[in-house]
Amino acid sequence: MSILVTGGAGYIGSHTVVELLNADREVVIVDDFSNSKPEVLDAIRQITGKDFKFYELNYLDRKKLDKVFKENNIEAVMNFAGFKAVGESVQKPIEYYTNNISGTLTLLDVMRENNVKKFVFSSSATVYGKPEVIPITEECKTGGTTNPYGTSKLFIEQILKDVYKSDNTWDIVILRYFNPIGAHESGLIGEEPQGIPNNLMPYVVRVANGTLKELSVFGNDYDTPDGTGVRDYIHVVDLAKGHINALEKLEKENEGLYIYNLGTGHGYSVLDMVKGFEKATGKKVAYKIAPRRHGDIATCYADPTKAKEELGWTAEKNIDDMCKDSWHYIEESQK
Repeated sequence: MSILVTGGAGYIGSHTVVELLNADREVVIVDDFSNSKPEVLDAIRQITGKDFKFYELNYLDRKKLDKVFKENNIEAVMNFAGFKAVGESVQKPIEYYTNNISGTLTLLDVMRENNVKKFVFSSSATVYGKPEVIPITEECKTGGTTNPYGTSKLFIEQILKDVYKSDNTWDIVILRYFNPIGAHESGLIGEEPQGIPNNLMPYVVRVANGTLKELSVFGNDYDTPDGTGVRDYIHVVDLAKGHINALEKLEKENEGLYIYNLGTGHGYSVLDMVKGFEKATGKKVAYKIAPRRHGDIATCYADPTKAKEELGWTAEKNIDDMCKDSWHYIEESQK
């Protein structure tokens, strides 16, 4: 039995594939390289010493997607195929809603037709909108999302709840990520988005290596200790391991719908991260204060207690690890 990983060559997807292969799982990857590179697949093989099946396709292509299910004995699906840049989503709402929502609907329909009903969904803390309480628990109200990326995740969560309500033989885990950063310790895979980066760490490392002149810090007038946005940064390898725990939960329970925050429970500001990176790597990061980015909120960090109690998962890596591994990946990729 295989695990289908859509978006498996992307940042979080590739790290999760590594953990799946390390856990002796058979993996089938689907990706269209819209925000990833084919070389990642070889890097995964190099890290794990294991192989997997790969299909180059967009998950909106129903016919090709169905062929993947027909040719493989798929037990469960992990969906990482969403577009994910908050700022870009404000500029391109139609593209984001089409890819994220229509793509997931196509995937769910093909799963249903092939009687595959175990699903791990890559959601986001953005579904909480402007959170009512900090730290954020899974019981916090969702909605009031501030950008199309977050709204697409919120809509898909509702779709999954409705799917489960209509047919309780589905077995679904929704994982609400906080802010993944870092890279695999090998330096062979990491975050390298196409074009100008939207997330903090790729921006920081590109300034540190001279590719970009300076980091734009979007807003220093938030109600936070230093005025810059506070987020719960989590090492991508910790996040990837959370998916293994989620899969084990699905296999144990057989039916149900479960929601978990995946975060560290600690909030760090943008400037905290800049200083942490400088300390971990010895590299200076020039920055300038820019206007607030539309759709951003001041503070967001998790209460990860539920994931610890029900999945047996906790984040183990710290800011030093995140910064060092991010920099190591950049150094390795420039060799």
